[in-house]
Amino acid sequence: MDNENESKIETGIENKTETRNVVEEIIALIRADKSDGELRAKLEDYHESDIADAIELITKEERKKLYHILGAEKASDIFAYLEDPEEYIAELDIRSAAKIIENMDADDAVDVLEEVDEETQEKIISLMDDESSQDIKLIQSYEDDEIGSKMTTNFVVIKDDLTIKQAMKELIRQADENDNISTIYVVDNEEKFYGVIDLKDLIRARDYAKLESLIVTSYPYVHDHDKIDVSIEKIKDYAEDSIPVLSEDNQVLGVITSQDIIEVVDDEMGDDYAKLAGLTAEEDLKETLGESMKKRLPWLVTLLVLGLFVSTVVGLFETVVSELAIVVCFQSLILDMAGNVGTQSLAVTIRVLMDEHLKASEKIKFVLKEMRVGFFNGMLLGSLAFVGIGLYVMIFKHYAAGFSFAVAACVGGSLWLAMIVSSLVGTLVPMFFHKIKVDPAVASGPLITTVNDLVAVITYYGCAWIFLINLFHTVA
Repeated sequence: MDNENESKIETGIENKTETRNVVEEIIALIRADKSDGELRAKLEDYHESDIADAIELITKEERKKLYHILGAEKASDIFAYLEDPEEYIAELDIRSAAKIIENMDADDAVDVLEEVDEETQEKIISLMDDESSQDIKLIQSYEDDEIGSKMTTNFVVIKDDLTIKQAMKELIRQADENDNISTIYVVDNEEKFYGVIDLKDLIRARDYAKLESLIVTSYPYVHDHDKIDVSIEKIKDYAEDSIPVLSEDNQVLGVITSQDIIEVVDDEMGDDYAKLAGLTAEEDLKETLGESMKKRLPWLVTLLVLGLFVSTVVGLFETVVSELAIVVCFQSLILDMAGNVGTQSLAVTIRVLMDEHLKASEKIKFVLKEMRVGFFNGMLLGSLAFVGIGLYVMIFKHYAAGFSFAVAACVGGSLWLAMIVSSLVGTLVPMFFHKIKVDPAVASGPLITTVNDLVAVITYYGCAWIFLINLFHTVA
Protein backbone atom coordinates (compact mmCIF):
# COMPACT_ATOMS: atom_id res chain seq x y z
CA MET A 1 0.00 0.00 0.00
CA ASP A 2 1.35 3.46 -0.88
CA ASN A 3 2.42 6.10 1.66
CA GLU A 4 -0.56 8.32 0.89
CA ASN A 5 -3.06 5.61 1.93
CA GLU A 6 -1.03 4.77 5.04
CA SER A 7 -1.01 8.42 6.05
CA LYS A 8 -4.75 8.64 5.40
CA ILE A 9 -5.45 5.68 7.68
CA GLU A 10 -3.26 7.01 10.50
CA THR A 11 -4.83 10.48 10.31
CA GLY A 12 -8.37 9.09 10.11
CA ILE A 13 -7.86 6.79 13.08
CA GLU A 14 -6.34 9.57 15.17
CA ASN A 15 -9.44 11.68 14.50
CA LYS A 16 -11.74 8.89 15.69
CA THR A 17 -10.33 8.28 19.17
CA GLU A 18 -13.57 6.81 20.52
CA THR A 19 -13.75 4.03 17.86
CA ARG A 20 -10.04 3.79 17.12
CA ASN A 21 -9.58 0.16 18.14
CA VAL A 22 -12.77 -0.94 16.40
CA VAL A 23 -11.82 0.73 13.12
CA GLU A 24 -8.34 -0.79 13.31
CA GLU A 25 -9.86 -4.23 13.89
CA ILE A 26 -12.16 -3.89 10.88
CA ILE A 27 -9.34 -2.76 8.59
CA ALA A 28 -7.21 -5.66 9.82
CA LEU A 29 -10.08 -8.08 9.13
CA ILE A 30 -10.58 -6.75 5.61
CA ARG A 31 -6.87 -7.20 4.87
CA ALA A 32 -6.59 -10.60 6.56
CA ASP A 33 -6.41 -13.79 4.53
CA LYS A 34 -9.98 -14.94 5.16
CA SER A 35 -12.60 -16.53 2.95
CA ASP A 36 -15.51 -14.37 1.79
CA GLY A 37 -17.97 -16.20 4.04
CA GLU A 38 -15.72 -15.94 7.08
CA LEU A 39 -15.12 -12.20 6.54
CA ARG A 40 -18.85 -11.58 6.05
CA ALA A 41 -19.64 -13.43 9.29
CA LYS A 42 -16.96 -11.55 11.25
CA LEU A 43 -18.18 -8.14 10.03
CA GLU A 44 -21.70 -8.94 11.28
CA ASP A 45 -20.33 -8.32 14.78
CA TYR A 46 -19.57 -4.67 13.99
CA HIS A 47 -21.89 -1.67 13.69
CA GLU A 48 -22.44 -0.27 10.21
CA SER A 49 -21.16 3.14 11.34
CA ASP A 50 -17.80 1.65 12.33
CA ILE A 51 -17.57 -0.27 9.05
CA ALA A 52 -18.32 2.98 7.20
CA ASP A 53 -15.44 4.67 9.07
CA ALA A 54 -13.14 1.82 8.00
CA ILE A 55 -14.32 1.94 4.37
CA GLU A 56 -13.28 5.59 4.16
CA LEU A 57 -9.71 4.59 5.09
CA ILE A 58 -9.04 1.64 2.77
CA THR A 59 -8.16 1.57 -0.91
CA LYS A 60 -10.59 1.65 -3.81
CA GLU A 61 -9.72 -1.95 -4.77
CA GLU A 62 -10.31 -3.14 -1.20
CA ARG A 63 -13.67 -1.36 -1.12
CA LYS A 64 -14.88 -2.89 -4.39
CA LYS A 65 -13.96 -6.35 -3.16
CA LEU A 66 -15.72 -5.69 0.16
CA TYR A 67 -18.97 -4.52 -1.52
CA HIS A 68 -19.07 -7.80 -3.45
CA ILE A 69 -18.53 -9.85 -0.28
CA LEU A 70 -21.11 -7.98 1.80
CA GLY A 71 -23.84 -7.85 -0.83
CA ALA A 72 -26.09 -4.94 -1.80
CA GLU A 73 -28.36 -5.08 1.26
CA LYS A 74 -25.56 -4.91 3.84
CA ALA A 75 -23.64 -2.37 1.74
CA SER A 76 -26.70 -0.12 1.61
CA ASP A 77 -26.87 -0.05 5.43
CA ILE A 78 -23.21 0.99 5.54
CA PHE A 79 -23.60 3.63 2.81
CA ALA A 80 -26.20 5.39 4.96
CA TYR A 81 -23.40 6.23 7.43
CA LEU A 82 -20.81 7.46 4.92
CA GLU A 83 -20.02 11.18 4.99
CA ASP A 84 -19.90 11.46 1.18
CA PRO A 85 -21.64 8.34 -0.20
CA GLU A 86 -21.73 9.74 -3.74
CA GLU A 87 -17.91 9.55 -3.83
CA TYR A 88 -18.04 5.79 -3.25
CA ILE A 89 -21.07 5.22 -5.48
CA ALA A 90 -18.99 6.65 -8.32
CA GLU A 91 -16.51 3.80 -7.85
CA LEU A 92 -19.15 1.22 -8.78
CA ASP A 93 -20.62 0.22 -12.11
CA ILE A 94 -24.12 1.58 -12.70
CA ARG A 95 -25.95 -1.69 -11.94
CA SER A 96 -24.13 -2.27 -8.65
CA ALA A 97 -24.78 1.35 -7.65
CA ALA A 98 -28.49 0.97 -8.47
CA LYS A 99 -28.72 -2.22 -6.41
CA ILE A 100 -27.17 -0.59 -3.35
CA ILE A 101 -29.29 2.57 -3.58
CA GLU A 102 -32.40 0.44 -4.18
CA ASN A 103 -31.84 -1.21 -0.78
CA MET A 104 -31.39 2.10 1.06
CA ASP A 105 -34.22 3.92 2.82
CA ALA A 106 -35.89 6.16 0.25
CA ASP A 107 -34.87 9.39 2.02
CA ASP A 108 -31.22 8.28 2.21
CA ALA A 109 -31.35 7.21 -1.44
CA VAL A 110 -32.66 10.65 -2.45
CA ASP A 111 -29.81 12.33 -0.55
CA VAL A 112 -27.26 10.24 -2.45
CA LEU A 113 -28.90 10.76 -5.84
CA GLU A 114 -28.97 14.53 -5.34
CA GLU A 115 -25.17 14.50 -5.44
CA VAL A 116 -24.84 12.79 -8.84
CA ASP A 117 -25.50 14.34 -12.23
CA GLU A 118 -29.02 14.18 -13.68
CA GLU A 119 -28.18 11.68 -16.42
CA THR A 120 -26.60 9.20 -13.96
CA GLN A 121 -29.49 9.73 -11.57
CA GLU A 122 -32.03 8.79 -14.26
CA LYS A 123 -30.04 5.68 -15.24
CA ILE A 124 -29.82 4.49 -11.63
CA ILE A 125 -33.55 5.01 -10.98
CA SER A 126 -34.45 3.20 -14.21
CA LEU A 127 -32.56 0.11 -12.99
CA MET A 128 -34.37 -0.05 -9.65
CA ASP A 129 -37.52 -2.05 -8.88
CA ASP A 130 -40.84 -0.23 -9.24
CA GLU A 131 -41.50 0.19 -5.51
CA SER A 132 -38.10 1.76 -4.76
CA SER A 133 -38.17 4.07 -7.79
CA GLN A 134 -41.72 5.22 -6.96
CA ASP A 135 -40.74 5.99 -3.35
CA ILE A 136 -37.76 8.01 -4.54
CA LYS A 137 -39.80 9.92 -7.14
CA LEU A 138 -42.44 10.66 -4.47
CA ILE A 139 -39.89 12.25 -2.13
CA GLN A 140 -38.22 14.11 -5.01
CA SER A 141 -41.60 15.57 -6.02
CA TYR A 142 -41.65 17.85 -2.96
CA GLU A 143 -40.02 21.25 -2.64
CA ASP A 144 -36.95 21.43 -0.41
CA ASP A 145 -38.83 23.42 2.25
CA GLU A 146 -41.73 20.92 2.46
CA ILE A 147 -41.70 18.21 5.14
CA GLY A 148 -42.49 15.56 2.51
CA SER A 149 -38.96 15.98 1.15
CA LYS A 150 -37.56 14.75 4.48
CA MET A 151 -39.78 11.73 5.10
CA THR A 152 -38.93 8.05 4.75
CA THR A 153 -41.20 5.31 3.43
CA ASN A 154 -39.69 2.82 5.88
CA PHE A 155 -42.61 2.11 8.23
CA VAL A 156 -45.14 -0.59 9.17
CA VAL A 157 -48.87 -0.06 8.63
CA ILE A 158 -51.79 -2.36 9.54
CA LYS A 159 -55.59 -2.23 9.33
CA ASP A 160 -57.68 -1.37 12.39
CA ASP A 161 -59.99 -4.41 12.03
CA LEU A 162 -57.32 -7.07 12.66
CA THR A 163 -57.09 -9.33 15.69
CA ILE A 164 -54.01 -9.22 17.94
CA LYS A 165 -52.70 -12.41 16.32
CA GLN A 166 -53.28 -11.09 12.80
CA ALA A 167 -51.63 -7.77 13.66
CA MET A 168 -48.56 -9.57 15.03
CA LYS A 169 -48.33 -11.72 11.92
CA GLU A 170 -48.60 -8.65 9.66
CA LEU A 171 -45.92 -6.88 11.68
CA ILE A 172 -43.53 -9.82 11.25
CA ARG A 173 -44.23 -9.92 7.49
CA GLN A 174 -43.54 -6.19 6.98
CA ALA A 175 -40.55 -6.11 9.36
CA ASP A 176 -38.59 -8.04 6.76
CA GLU A 177 -38.62 -4.93 4.55
CA ASN A 178 -39.08 -2.13 7.12
CA ASP A 179 -37.02 -1.84 10.28
CA ASN A 180 -38.83 1.16 11.82
CA ILE A 181 -41.15 -1.07 13.86
CA SER A 182 -41.23 0.55 17.30
CA THR A 183 -44.32 2.53 16.22
CA ILE A 184 -46.95 0.70 14.16
CA TYR A 185 -49.29 2.85 12.07
CA VAL A 186 -52.96 1.95 11.82
CA VAL A 187 -55.35 2.85 8.98
CA ASP A 188 -59.09 2.31 8.58
CA ASN A 189 -60.91 0.54 5.73
CA GLU A 190 -60.55 3.65 3.55
CA GLU A 191 -56.76 3.62 4.06
CA LYS A 192 -56.96 6.82 6.13
CA PHE A 193 -54.73 7.36 9.16
CA TYR A 194 -56.47 6.13 12.31
CA GLY A 195 -53.78 6.02 14.99
CA VAL A 196 -50.70 4.16 16.19
CA ILE A 197 -49.77 1.18 18.33
CA ASP A 198 -46.61 1.02 20.42
CA LEU A 199 -44.68 -2.17 19.65
CA LYS A 200 -44.30 -3.12 23.32
CA ASP A 201 -48.07 -2.83 23.83
CA LEU A 202 -48.71 -5.22 20.92
CA ILE A 203 -46.11 -7.69 22.22
CA ARG A 204 -47.63 -7.71 25.71
CA ALA A 205 -51.26 -7.89 24.53
CA ARG A 206 -53.29 -11.07 25.12
CA ASP A 207 -54.87 -12.85 22.15
CA TYR A 208 -58.36 -12.17 23.47
CA ALA A 209 -57.79 -8.40 23.75
CA LYS A 210 -59.24 -6.01 21.16
CA LEU A 211 -56.77 -4.28 18.86
CA GLU A 212 -58.79 -1.08 19.34
CA SER A 213 -57.74 -0.96 22.99
CA LEU A 214 -54.08 -0.60 21.94
CA ILE A 215 -54.56 2.15 19.33
CA VAL A 216 -53.66 5.73 20.26
CA THR A 217 -55.92 7.84 18.06
CA SER A 218 -54.82 11.30 19.29
CA TYR A 219 -51.34 11.03 17.82
CA PRO A 220 -49.43 13.97 16.27
CA TYR A 221 -49.01 14.14 12.49
CA VAL A 222 -47.99 16.52 9.72
CA HIS A 223 -49.13 16.89 6.11
CA ASP A 224 -46.75 16.33 3.23
CA HIS A 225 -46.88 19.91 1.88
CA ASP A 226 -46.47 21.57 5.30
CA LYS A 227 -43.43 23.84 5.48
CA ILE A 228 -40.55 22.36 7.46
CA ASP A 229 -40.35 25.20 10.00
CA VAL A 230 -44.10 24.95 10.67
CA SER A 231 -43.86 21.17 11.01
CA ILE A 232 -41.05 21.43 13.53
CA GLU A 233 -43.25 23.65 15.68
CA LYS A 234 -46.02 21.04 15.53
CA ILE A 235 -43.91 18.08 16.57
CA LYS A 236 -41.11 19.48 18.72
CA ASP A 237 -43.04 18.91 21.98
CA TYR A 238 -43.66 15.22 21.24
CA ALA A 239 -40.92 12.78 22.27
CA GLU A 240 -41.93 10.17 19.69
CA ASP A 241 -39.72 7.85 17.64
CA SER A 242 -41.54 8.83 14.46
CA ILE A 243 -44.37 11.07 13.23
CA PRO A 244 -46.62 10.19 10.25
CA VAL A 245 -46.67 12.34 7.12
CA LEU A 246 -50.17 12.41 5.64
CA SER A 247 -51.55 13.33 2.24
CA GLU A 248 -54.41 15.81 1.83
CA ASP A 249 -56.92 12.95 2.19
CA ASN A 250 -55.12 11.70 5.35
CA GLN A 251 -53.40 8.64 3.88
CA VAL A 252 -50.02 7.74 5.36
CA LEU A 253 -47.34 8.55 2.78
CA GLY A 254 -44.30 8.24 5.02
CA VAL A 255 -42.89 9.06 8.44
CA ILE A 256 -40.46 11.51 9.97
CA THR A 257 -38.18 9.66 12.39
CA SER A 258 -36.49 11.19 15.44
CA GLN A 259 -33.20 11.10 13.50
CA ASP A 260 -34.85 12.95 10.60
CA ILE A 261 -36.15 15.58 13.04
CA ILE A 262 -32.64 16.15 14.43
CA GLU A 263 -31.25 16.51 10.89
CA VAL A 264 -34.07 18.87 9.90
CA VAL A 265 -33.52 21.07 12.96
CA ASP A 266 -29.78 21.09 12.27
CA ASP A 267 -30.39 22.10 8.64
CA GLU A 268 -32.85 24.80 9.70
CA MET A 269 -30.38 26.22 12.23
CA GLY A 270 -27.69 26.27 9.55
CA ASP A 271 -30.00 28.02 7.08
CA ASP A 272 -31.16 30.56 9.68
CA TYR A 273 -27.57 31.27 10.69
CA ALA A 274 -26.70 31.83 7.04
CA LYS A 275 -29.70 34.09 6.56
CA LEU A 276 -28.81 36.17 9.61
CA ALA A 277 -25.38 36.66 8.05
CA GLY A 278 -26.97 37.94 4.85
CA LEU A 279 -26.40 34.81 2.76
CA THR A 280 -29.06 33.50 0.39
CA ALA A 281 -28.25 29.93 1.50
CA GLU A 282 -25.82 28.00 3.68
CA GLU A 283 -22.36 27.56 2.14
CA ASP A 284 -20.22 24.46 2.21
CA LEU A 285 -16.60 23.61 1.53
CA LYS A 286 -17.25 22.25 -1.96
CA GLU A 287 -18.70 25.42 -3.45
CA THR A 288 -16.85 27.27 -6.16
CA LEU A 289 -15.69 30.86 -5.77
CA GLY A 290 -18.48 32.05 -8.08
CA GLU A 291 -21.21 30.23 -6.13
CA SER A 292 -20.02 31.68 -2.82
CA MET A 293 -19.86 35.19 -4.28
CA LYS A 294 -23.35 34.83 -5.74
CA LYS A 295 -24.74 34.02 -2.29
CA ARG A 296 -23.03 36.91 -0.55
CA LEU A 297 -23.17 39.76 -3.06
CA PRO A 298 -26.90 40.70 -3.10
CA TRP A 299 -27.03 41.90 0.50
CA LEU A 300 -23.50 43.29 0.41
CA VAL A 301 -24.42 45.59 -2.51
CA THR A 302 -27.55 46.74 -0.67
CA LEU A 303 -25.57 47.32 2.52
CA LEU A 304 -22.90 49.23 0.60
CA VAL A 305 -25.55 51.74 -0.47
CA LEU A 306 -26.93 51.97 3.07
CA GLY A 307 -23.38 52.27 4.44
CA LEU A 308 -22.71 55.20 2.12
CA PHE A 309 -25.87 56.82 3.47
CA VAL A 310 -24.63 56.33 7.05
CA SER A 311 -21.28 57.90 6.08
CA THR A 312 -23.14 60.87 4.55
CA VAL A 313 -25.01 61.36 7.83
CA VAL A 314 -21.70 61.34 9.72
CA GLY A 315 -20.51 64.05 7.32
CA LEU A 316 -23.37 66.29 8.42
CA PHE A 317 -21.81 66.41 11.88
CA GLU A 318 -18.42 67.64 10.63
CA THR A 319 -18.75 70.73 12.84
CA VAL A 320 -19.07 68.57 15.95
CA VAL A 321 -15.96 66.58 15.05
CA SER A 322 -13.91 69.70 14.27
CA GLU A 323 -14.82 71.41 17.57
CA LEU A 324 -14.81 68.30 19.80
CA ALA A 325 -12.44 65.82 18.18
CA ILE A 326 -12.41 63.62 21.29
CA VAL A 327 -16.01 62.48 20.67
CA VAL A 328 -14.76 60.42 17.71
CA CYS A 329 -12.91 58.17 20.18
CA PHE A 330 -16.19 56.80 21.56
CA GLN A 331 -18.15 56.45 18.31
CA SER A 332 -17.32 52.75 17.96
CA LEU A 333 -18.55 52.13 21.52
CA ILE A 334 -22.01 53.47 20.68
CA LEU A 335 -22.12 51.66 17.31
CA ASP A 336 -21.05 48.31 18.75
CA MET A 337 -23.44 48.38 21.69
CA ALA A 338 -26.37 49.45 19.51
CA GLY A 339 -25.56 46.61 17.11
CA ASN A 340 -25.29 44.07 19.94
CA VAL A 341 -28.64 45.07 21.41
CA GLY A 342 -30.33 44.98 18.01
CA THR A 343 -28.91 41.52 17.27
CA GLN A 344 -30.10 40.19 20.64
CA SER A 345 -33.62 41.56 20.08
CA LEU A 346 -33.63 40.16 16.54
CA ALA A 347 -32.68 36.66 17.70
CA VAL A 348 -35.35 36.65 20.42
CA THR A 349 -38.00 38.08 18.06
CA ILE A 350 -37.39 35.50 15.31
CA ARG A 351 -37.68 32.76 17.92
CA VAL A 352 -40.98 34.21 19.18
CA LEU A 353 -42.35 34.64 15.63
CA MET A 354 -42.00 30.88 15.05
CA ASP A 355 -45.24 30.60 17.04
CA GLU A 356 -47.83 31.06 14.29
CA HIS A 357 -50.61 31.39 16.88
CA LEU A 358 -49.17 34.47 18.57
CA LYS A 359 -51.91 37.02 19.25
CA ALA A 360 -51.62 40.74 18.47
CA SER A 361 -51.88 41.57 22.18
CA GLU A 362 -48.99 39.18 22.90
CA LYS A 363 -46.87 40.83 20.21
CA ILE A 364 -47.51 44.28 21.72
CA LYS A 365 -46.63 42.93 25.16
CA PHE A 366 -43.42 41.46 23.73
CA VAL A 367 -42.43 44.78 22.06
CA LEU A 368 -42.97 46.65 25.34
CA LYS A 369 -40.92 44.06 27.19
CA GLU A 370 -38.00 44.43 24.76
CA MET A 371 -38.20 48.22 25.14
CA ARG A 372 -38.06 47.86 28.94
CA VAL A 373 -35.06 45.54 28.62
CA GLY A 374 -33.32 48.11 26.38
CA PHE A 375 -34.30 50.94 28.74
CA PHE A 376 -32.90 49.41 31.93
CA ASN A 377 -29.85 47.79 30.29
CA GLY A 378 -29.12 51.12 28.62
CA MET A 379 -29.49 52.96 31.91
CA LEU A 380 -27.11 50.60 33.68
CA LEU A 381 -24.48 50.55 30.91
CA GLY A 382 -24.87 54.29 30.27
CA SER A 383 -24.16 54.98 33.96
CA LEU A 384 -21.08 52.75 33.89
CA ALA A 385 -19.91 54.48 30.70
CA PHE A 386 -20.46 57.92 32.31
CA VAL A 387 -18.23 57.10 35.30
CA GLY A 388 -15.60 55.15 33.34
CA ILE A 389 -15.25 57.57 30.42
CA GLY A 390 -15.33 60.63 32.69
CA LEU A 391 -12.42 59.32 34.73
CA TYR A 392 -10.57 58.13 31.61
CA VAL A 393 -10.77 61.51 29.83
CA MET A 394 -9.83 63.43 33.00
CA ILE A 395 -6.95 61.20 34.14
CA PHE A 396 -5.43 59.90 30.90
CA LYS A 397 -6.33 62.69 28.48
CA HIS A 398 -5.71 65.45 31.06
CA TYR A 399 -8.89 67.43 30.39
CA ALA A 400 -10.71 69.46 33.04
CA ALA A 401 -13.18 67.55 35.21
CA GLY A 402 -16.17 69.55 33.95
CA PHE A 403 -15.34 68.92 30.30
CA SER A 404 -14.46 65.26 30.93
CA PHE A 405 -17.74 64.43 32.60
CA ALA A 406 -19.74 66.52 30.10
CA VAL A 407 -18.35 64.33 27.31
CA ALA A 408 -18.96 61.24 29.46
CA ALA A 409 -22.56 62.32 30.06
CA CYS A 410 -23.05 62.72 26.30
CA VAL A 411 -21.63 59.23 25.67
CA GLY A 412 -23.64 57.63 28.49
CA GLY A 413 -26.87 59.36 27.49
CA SER A 414 -26.38 58.51 23.81
CA LEU A 415 -25.66 54.89 24.71
CA TRP A 416 -28.87 54.75 26.74
CA LEU A 417 -31.00 56.21 23.95
CA ALA A 418 -29.30 54.12 21.24
CA MET A 419 -29.93 50.89 23.18
CA ILE A 420 -33.63 51.73 23.64
CA VAL A 421 -34.11 52.54 19.94
CA SER A 422 -32.00 49.57 18.79
CA SER A 423 -34.00 47.11 20.88
CA LEU A 424 -37.16 48.56 19.34
CA VAL A 425 -35.72 48.34 15.80
CA GLY A 426 -34.50 44.78 16.41
CA THR A 427 -38.03 43.83 17.42
CA LEU A 428 -40.22 45.77 14.98
CA VAL A 429 -38.24 45.19 11.76
CA PRO A 430 -38.53 41.36 11.81
CA MET A 431 -42.18 41.70 12.86
CA PHE A 432 -42.80 43.92 9.84
CA PHE A 433 -41.14 41.48 7.45
CA HIS A 434 -43.05 38.59 9.02
CA LYS A 435 -46.29 40.53 8.50
CA ILE A 436 -45.63 41.04 4.77
CA LYS A 437 -44.65 37.34 4.38
CA VAL A 438 -40.92 37.92 3.95
CA ASP A 439 -38.58 35.63 5.90
CA PRO A 440 -37.43 37.86 8.80
CA ALA A 441 -34.17 35.93 9.15
CA VAL A 442 -33.22 36.75 5.55
CA ALA A 443 -34.23 40.39 5.56
CA SER A 444 -33.51 41.46 9.13
CA GLY A 445 -29.93 40.56 10.08
CA PRO A 446 -27.79 42.76 7.80
CA LEU A 447 -30.48 45.45 7.56
CA ILE A 448 -30.75 45.86 11.32
CA THR A 449 -26.97 46.17 11.64
CA THR A 450 -26.95 49.11 9.21
CA VAL A 451 -30.10 50.73 10.64
CA ASN A 452 -28.66 50.53 14.14
CA ASP A 453 -25.44 52.15 12.92
CA LEU A 454 -27.54 55.00 11.55
CA VAL A 455 -29.49 55.28 14.80
CA ALA A 456 -26.32 55.27 16.87
CA VAL A 457 -24.57 57.90 14.73
CA ILE A 458 -27.53 60.29 14.75
CA THR A 459 -28.11 59.79 18.48
CA TYR A 460 -24.48 60.27 19.48
CA TYR A 461 -23.48 63.18 17.27
CA GLY A 462 -26.92 64.74 17.63
CA CYS A 463 -26.58 64.76 21.43
CA ALA A 464 -23.03 66.13 21.17
CA TRP A 465 -24.18 68.93 18.83
CA ILE A 466 -27.29 69.85 20.85
CA PHE A 467 -25.98 69.57 24.40
CA LEU A 468 -22.19 69.98 24.31
CA ILE A 469 -21.92 72.67 21.62
CA ASN A 470 -25.21 74.59 21.37
CA LEU A 471 -26.68 74.28 24.89
CA PHE A 472 -23.68 74.21 27.24
CA HIS A 473 -21.07 75.62 24.83
CA THR A 474 -18.54 73.06 26.02
CA VAL A 475 -15.00 73.54 24.73
CA ALA A 476 -11.89 71.46 25.19
